[in-house]
Amino acid sequence: MCRLVLVTVIALVFAGAARAAVPSPDARAFIVMNAATGEVLASHNAYESMPIASITKLMTVLIALQHLKPSDVVTVTGYAAQVGESRIPLHTGERITVHDLLAGALIQSANNAADTLASAASGGDVPRFVGWMNARARALGLRDTHFVRPDGLDAPGHVSSARDVAVLAQVAMHSPIVRDLVRQRTDTIEDGTFVVHTWNDLLGVFPGLIGVKTGHTNNAGWCEVAAARRSGYTIYAVILGSPTRAQRNSDLDDLLAWGVSQYRTLRLVDAQPYAWAAAPFGRPAVALVVRKPLVRVVRVGRPVVEKIVAPTAVALPVKRGERLGRIEVWAGGKLLGMRPLLAGRSVSRPGVGGRLRWYSTRTVHNLLALLP
Repeated sequence: MCRLVLVTVIALVFAGAARAAVPSPDARAFIVMNAATGEVLASHNAYESMPIASITKLMTVLIALQHLKPSDVVTVTGYAAQVGESRIPLHTGERITVHDLLAGALIQSANNAADTLASAASGGDVPRFVGWMNARARALGLRDTHFVRPDGLDAPGHVSSARDVAVLAQVAMHSPIVRDLVRQRTDTIEDGTFVVHTWNDLLGVFPGLIGVKTGHTNNAGWCEVAAARRSGYTIYAVILGSPTRAQRNSDLDDLLAWGVSQYRTLRLVDAQPYAWAAAPFGRPAVALVVRKPLVRVVRVGRPVVEKIVAPTAVALPVKRGERLGRIEVWAGGKLLGMRPLLAGRSVSRPGVGGRLRWYSTRTVHNLLALLP
């Protein structure tokens, strides 16, 4: 019977730039997170509830899209038309598409666009809409979040946290229309009569940036959640309560650059032999090979453990490509991937005559070994 053996090889991934110190933003709170794994790479006050300003509009849009289609045409209410600060040109009784309102809310962060969405989705009952926002927050596990307004303007009790914002942004980015809008620096709405402009100054500047949302009020300061994509992973960074727009941009750039530097895409298993299994009847050992490489994103500086489970010997016949074992790659107790170990060649079982000749040869050999 073939005996299975377990071989463990520890390989250290080169640290490189990952050894750089974590940036220290001038902000009330921040977090850097790997979207693929949920791993928090760095944070400060990440669970502290505080105002998030127009980042709120991510939830507003999510709830609105549960009740409205982008092609729907809705009517602007008097309340929504009059809401102040960041806005697009809307007038009481005006008819406008939901898509244009989404662009206004997500790109230009228009408060009147967000309030019009909330009113249209709820049949004019904005408090009911806010209730839906809070119910969704609870369903998503946003424990530090409570909404009071759909636009994010300062209001007592309207708060979230850096961690909750990072989770909310990832959920919002599952929506195709949200993904499309938050990566645009400008868009034309209202039949081409108005151009909206983003407040996200890193779009088109930071490599791989795909959104997502900025915010600013007197109480919240300058805020943003941003996502940067690399091959095989996406890093989310949140800054809340920065003192200036320029400081927010600089610190967010530093956080994203540090975050993406923490990972490398590596070939962890190559298409090559990884073990050899003895074959009976004098046949040459069988190479156990990997046919398809294993490529994964790995945290820089973290140990990677390679485990090979393979037989020390095989019974014949063996067919080329037959699965005889496996190779596993682990990091921090998590399985990164696995590849089967396959027979590198076919080996037939000798016939009766061949086996008898081998046994007789072995018998003679053993007898000779007993002679003085």
